[in-house]
Amino acid sequence: MKFDKTLKIAPSILSADFANFGAECRAIEKEGADLVHIDVMDGHFVPNITFGVETCKSIRPHIKTFMDVHLMISPVDSFIEGFAEAGADIISAHVEATPHILRTMQTIRSLKVKAGVALNPGTPADSIENLLDHIDLICVMTVNPGFGGQKFIYSQVEKVKRLKTMIGDRPIHIEIDGGITVDTAPIMVAAGANVLVAGSSVFNGGSVENSKVYGENIKLLRQSVLDI
Repeated sequence: MKFDKTLKIAPSILSADFANFGAECRAIEKEGADLVHIDVMDGHFVPNITFGVETCKSIRPHIKTFMDVHLMISPVDSFIEGFAEAGADIISAHVEATPHILRTMQTIRSLKVKAGVALNPGTPADSIENLLDHIDLICVMTVNPGFGGQKFIYSQVEKVKRLKTMIGDRPIHIEIDGGITVDTAPIMVAAGANVLVAGSSVFNGGSVENSKVYGENIKLLRQSVLDI
C-alpha cells in the first residue's frame, strides 16, 4: 500500500486485547485498517507504561500495512535505532523529548524510516516551522498523552489549520491522535488532517472472534468524512 495523502485509519492497539496482539493486528488489517498505531510510553514522559522494542518486534510479522510507532519517551534518541530495527515504518518523537529535535528527525530518516514529529496539546505549531523539510508526518495530540479514552480537546482544530497552511505543498501527513469519533473525525479532516488514530472507536464492541465489528467501526469513521 502506498502511503499517500488519502484518508488513513490507524487503529491504536492501546485499545486492543493485550494478550492477543498478533491476532488483533491481523484482524484490524483484515477489516480495513491502513496503519497499525503503537503508543510507546515510558512512565516518565507520560504517566503510563505500555510497550517496548520487543513488543514491536514480536508483532511486526503480523502487520502487512504500516507499523506507526509513536514514542512518548524521554530522552528518546537512544531508542530510535531499536524501534527501527524492530520494523517500524514510521517513528514519531515529541518536540520536548530531545534537546535537538532536528537531529532526531534526521536520525530517523537515516535509518530508512519515515520521520514524524509529535505535538502535545500545549505545544505550538510554530515550534516545528524549521523542521518541515525534514519530516514526513506531524502527529497532533488532541488529548493529553498517556491514556486512551480521553475527551477530545477542541482547541487543537485551529492548530491543525495552522499546520496545513505551514505545510503548503510539502508531502507531509497530518495525523490526529486522541478522541477520534464519528463526530470529531470530520472536524479534523476539514481542518487538514488525513491520518486518524482511533482506539476505542474502532475496538469497542469487537474482538478477534468478532472482528466484523472492527470493520463496521472503521467504515463508520470513513463515512463520517465523505462530505468533506
